[in-house]
Amino acid sequence: MTTARSLALDLLGAARERQGFVGDLLDDALADSELTPQDRRFLTHLVFGVSRRHGTLDTLLAPFCQRPLHNVEPVLLDILRLGAYQLVFLTQVPAHAAVHESVELAAYAGKPGAKGFVNGVLRRIAETVTNDFSQYAAADAVPIDGNRYRKLTRAILPDPRRETADYLVEAFSWPGWLARRWLDRFGPDECFRLAFYFQTPPPTWLRVNTQKMPRSDYVLVLAAVAIDSENGDHPQALRLLDSVPIRALPGYAEGEFAVQDHSSMLVASALNVRPGMRVLDLCAAPGGKTTHLAELMQDRGTIVACDIDADRLTTVTTLAARLGLTCVETALLADGTDAPAGPFDAALVDAPCSNTGVLGRRPEVRRRLQPNEFEHLIRLQTRLLRTALDRVKPGGAVVYSTCSIEFDENRGLVNAVLQADPTLTLDADHIAIPGRPSDGGYWARLRKG
Repeated sequence: MTTARSLALDLLGAARERQGFVGDLLDDALADSELTPQDRRFLTHLVFGVSRRHGTLDTLLAPFCQRPLHNVEPVLLDILRLGAYQLVFLTQVPAHAAVHESVELAAYAGKPGAKGFVNGVLRRIAETVTNDFSQYAAADAVPIDGNRYRKLTRAILPDPRRETADYLVEAFSWPGWLARRWLDRFGPDECFRLAFYFQTPPPTWLRVNTQKMPRSDYVLVLAAVAIDSENGDHPQALRLLDSVPIRALPGYAEGEFAVQDHSSMLVASALNVRPGMRVLDLCAAPGGKTTHLAELMQDRGTIVACDIDADRLTTVTTLAARLGLTCVETALLADGTDAPAGPFDAALVDAPCSNTGVLGRRPEVRRRLQPNEFEHLIRLQTRLLRTALDRVKPGGAVVYSTCSIEFDENRGLVNAVLQADPTLTLDADHIAIPGRPSDGGYWARLRKG
């Protein structure tokens, strides 16, 4: 029988083998799952928790393994991480249950001979974790949630005062280069605030489809089934205060809402589209911003939604159909520079980026992103932005956006493009700070002379 723990192990293995981002893999699994609502929440906690705290878990496990972690079979290491996560971070899970169920996972994974190994390591972890909590970082305190730290019986982590970057690496699972980069840029206090935000499950934001009903009416629809929500600053934004499977929300099949983070909603709005326009969306998949543009245009006009991945492009079509939007056309591109010919009235470039503003939603970024990738990303982003500018008619606007909080990918890149072409002007730009109130990101609106 499939359990939340066994499914979590399968999903972590798929993510490790780069079969997809863990969030996408989890969404697909939940769509087909017969787990109870409680187990679905537990599964989500396990998968995202282990992915976010990957490095911290390895730091905690290393002293109690008789061999280096890189010599432990990957599936067994996933089992140990799952067990350690429950022991350290899920205070409501009894220690004996976390250990026993992890031992059983060894048999599930086809490694019954490893039961004793898993049992021994996790029992030693359990003996090291206390039920005492603190509000202060320390070498014997693991950050949990809400600025709380769980005390250990021994110092396992670096000293946060003398080795701040190392503490961020091992206690919050940050890559070392990013910890040093952000400490220099933001300072320790802001880094710790960001670290806690990125390890906390992000809230679910809905974009109410105003083609169907005003936001105020959908609030009442949710309230009628005892689901609490609160308005965001964006006029279509609602933040769910309850944990509810998206497909179980009222109006899902009828297209009354889309799931979209609050900061992402600001991007399409920045383009100031109007009904009847012809708009280019150069990096459209999975379609959140595309369909938002269509709603803002009252589904009148044409949006040409482009992407280089045929499978991902189908998600744009599927989302538009669910929301009842008909003005979206799709175009499969080879590399992004072969976009359909203009002139377009406006264009959106939601460029591939480092994802540093969404480390909570894309925890794999902490392990996959390398500092030498910025040069490649910036070249690609610049090429896409210039392509969009070429396709827009004189006087037209292009919004460039990322889910990064890196200056080089954001205002720095825009400054370079403006300097290279004096006919362009910068109308406005905006940086969304992670946790205030949602994920991080950036947009800039350029005007073609």
